[in-house]
Amino acid sequence: MAVNKKMSKIVIISCTARPNSNTLKVSRIYQKLLSEKGVPFDFLDLRSMPEDFFESVLHETKNKKMEDLIAEKIKPNSAFIFVVPEYNGGFPGVLKLFIDSVHPRDWNFKNACLVGVSTGRAGNLRGMEHLTGILNYLKIHVHYNKLPISNVEALIGTDDHFNNNVQQKVCEEQINGFLASLKL
Repeated sequence: MAVNKKMSKIVIISCTARPNSNTLKVSRIYQKLLSEKGVPFDFLDLRSMPEDFFESVLHETKNKKMEDLIAEKIKPNSAFIFVVPEYNGGFPGVLKLFIDSVHPRDWNFKNACLVGVSTGRAGNLRGMEHLTGILNYLKIHVHYNKLPISNVEALIGTDDHFNNNVQQKVCEEQINGFLASLKL
């Protein structure tokens, strides 16, 4: 079933459960970029998962809060920006658990844009490649410009904005390309 791209929002997913993370800061920067362009968006912070989220996925039991979250954030929307931190050369387990909690058909034929975040020098390239394989398996089209943001702590200023105009421009170019691919 095709989703009407004109009616849906882009959902920015902050892909960690850690509080005050650089991932959340970068996600907020992407929110601002979309807002400045007048693009409708929604935000999903994986810190907001229900307390019994893990247990319900593990035991395959119904979870009303998760069902509501999926019905609001995933099912009606056709485009997602995953801001993904590096965890041990990959991506956070909470993200995989979240993806697995959504029925595969609810991901099919949608679009994703990936932003890797790392305090190291590779910008989570490995994690984005692993995530790309999973998303492709779910029949999600992954935008070609997967942006690694390396040494993120040095790039974000005290006001939670990039203190580097080059990084800001690269993020804007990624967003512009993603929006063009969606024909928005």
